Amino acid sequence: MYVLYTKSRNLTSLREGSHYTLQIESFSLFLDSKIDNLESRAFEVGGYKWKLSLYPNGNKKRNVNDHISFYLAIAETESLPLGWEVNVDFKLYVFDHIRDKYSTIQDGEGGFRRFHRMKTEWGFDKFIPLETFNHASNGYLLEDCCVFGAEVLVMKHNGKGECVMTMKNPLNNTYTWKIDNFSKLGEEVVRSEAFVVGEHKWKLVIYRKGNDTAKNKSVSVFLKLADGETLPPEWKVYAEYKLRIRDQFQILGTNKEKQVQNWFCASSKSYGYANFMALSDLNKASKGFLVHDTMLVEAQITLISYTKDF
Repeated sequence: MYVLYTKSRNLTSLREGSHYTLQIESFSLFLDSKIDNLESRAFEVGGYKWKLSLYPNGNKKRNVNDHISFYLAIAETESLPLGWEVNVDFKLYVFDHIRDKYSTIQDGEGGFRRFHRMKTEWGFDKFIPLETFNHASNGYLLEDCCVFGAEVLVMKHNGKGECVMTMKNPLNNTYTWKIDNFSKLGEEVVRSEAFVVGEHKWKLVIYRKGNDTAKNKSVSVFLKLADGETLPPEWKVYAEYKLRIRDQFQILGTNKEKQVQNWFCASSKSYGYANFMALSDLNKASKGFLVHDTMLVEAQITLISYTKDF
């Protein structure tokens, strides 16, 4: 059988630091077992959880043979915020029983290592050759017992950033707005109720008799980002979408449709077409856009890209 012992002690430092050791009894039996990798229990340094990860016969996933592989890994990352990163100065050791000291086999060329979502482990594929480790004169293996260790110094990270989120064809991306009694509405500008696509609220905006240069010529259709007031300063949201007035007869399949791409921001919360459809076409009964004074207007959002602060 093999037995593991772990212990830690604090280091005096202006940075958050700790020294953690992993002791293995009956190491030769561990080499002969089918266990490729040994992880220590989680230990805390600088407000983060860490583990030591040891491969006595080498990390086969990286085609390592005849060496011990040894790594420091950040643990329990599920609880960390979006975009997390931790800068760490660490050293990995093996204990020399003869000289009563920890020997740094490799020091990682000095400097800090950055742990983040895509890189949760740093260390050495070839930490020490097994031949060197097993040689009695080196003192690493005494009565089949060995001790590995790590000194971990965590630098506090106070940086800020943003994460760009992009969604293609998000769920429930088409909103249909049924406008009854269209010609009898008292207001020239009408707005749909808010609908949600891609974590944002939107509205359709219709100028019944056109706005600006399209006044009394066309119906104007716009898509508006309805929750712009609640977003953080300097927010931006990019969207690719289709604005559509439905042909309710569906005989000719002649929906009136326009493709739009736009960056929404604090100074530009809505975007679309002033000259979306000529009023003469809208009011022509045979075209099927206005049936029994009811119009169907749609927004289909096919792609959204926006930023989140972290």
